[in-house]
Amino acid sequence: MRTHQLTSFITALSIVFVASAQQVAEDLTQLLQSNKNLSEFTTLLTSYGDIYANLSFQSEVTILAPSNDAFNKIPYSSLGPAFEANQSQIVRSVLQYHVLPGLHPVGSYNGTFSFDKTWLQDTSYTNVTGAQVVGGVMQAGDINVFTSGLGSRTTIVTAGLKFAGGIVHVIDTFLIPPQTFTQTVPQFNLTAAGGAIENASLAEYVNTHRDLTIFVPQNAAFQALGGTLQSMPSSQLQRILSYHIVNSSTVGYSTNLPNGTVLRTLSGQKLTVTFASNSLFINQARVLQQDLLISNGVLHVIDNFLDPDAPLATADPEIRTAPPLIQGTSLIENVVPFTSYLPTSVTSFDTASSTPTSSFGVSDIGRGTSASASASASSTRTSSTPKSAAERLESPPKALAMTGGLLAALCWTIGMI
Repeated sequence: MRTHQLTSFITALSIVFVASAQQVAEDLTQLLQSNKNLSEFTTLLTSYGDIYANLSFQSEVTILAPSNDAFNKIPYSSLGPAFEANQSQIVRSVLQYHVLPGLHPVGSYNGTFSFDKTWLQDTSYTNVTGAQVVGGVMQAGDINVFTSGLGSRTTIVTAGLKFAGGIVHVIDTFLIPPQTFTQTVPQFNLTAAGGAIENASLAEYVNTHRDLTIFVPQNAAFQALGGTLQSMPSSQLQRILSYHIVNSSTVGYSTNLPNGTVLRTLSGQKLTVTFASNSLFINQARVLQQDLLISNGVLHVIDNFLDPDAPLATADPEIRTAPPLIQGTSLIENVVPFTSYLPTSVTSFDTASSTPTSSFGVSDIGRGTSASASASASSTRTSSTPKSAAERLESPPKALAMTGGLLAALCWTIGMI
């Protein structure tokens, strides 16, 4: 009888361990090695040992992993010079920007943008409270798209690869960490605003101050008032532009601007947000383009100037473009004011130090990382704190805990306890 019980127990025990082994997901190393489309990413990631080790000890994290094809696009993107020159600190920030604390399966996205924090917290490259964000949305046809700096768009090509610490989405293009206001506006033909900010001595403020929301008039709005704006004293221009800048503890991404929101501007006056006829308005100005990410906040492009002397101006959704509230003279067609004040050379990632090498190779980047680089990587832990090896030993995985419960039940069933 005892022999029969022992045989039954051993058989049951084997079944439990086989079942539990199936439930335990492969670790990150196994997942990366089993996906040939991630071979370049694997080489890059493992060359940054601290980030790789950090990821290996996560319990819930989402990695947006660029495919091999995405690496082929690097020379044609704004990331090209940094990768070519082997600027390891910049590449480190790029890697951190591809990691999202928490689980973000494709089903968690819908037709409304969400702005999810990343591991990028290094103040050399970002100046928003908590961490820099990436925009995520589900588009028609169940296509998942992410937006990042300089208007870059990235699509998921393989979704939801599971590993013990979270999930991996394979993406077709690198995310680009958002750049400063001055680096960003030329990418969207907002050259008049960029030059006017320089002329009004506001460039340092908009490039360095934390958590800004800036409503940027399009070039056509500057042309409509160009004669007047160019002739006014810089102090008056500064007053008008300051009414377009919001400094708050919360960045004004579109998801944070529901109908009726009141914002206090740098000039001290208020703006009112209106959502009507499927359009977003700031006072009377229609928002033409939303959520252009910058290193210290977000830009929204508007069709017209906001007037600090008319803070109660309201939206009229029936009018495609409202007439200017500020009275003034226009410039002749195709003449864009203030562009002469733009910096003659604007380079992405120009704040980072570089360590050039004689030749470029993904495998070379990140070797011999300095103590300061390691400290920078460890700062990401405040967003999603990894467990140390000791903590993991003291707190066994869920699958093992489940196994213990199943064993106890089986032992009770056959009379062993």
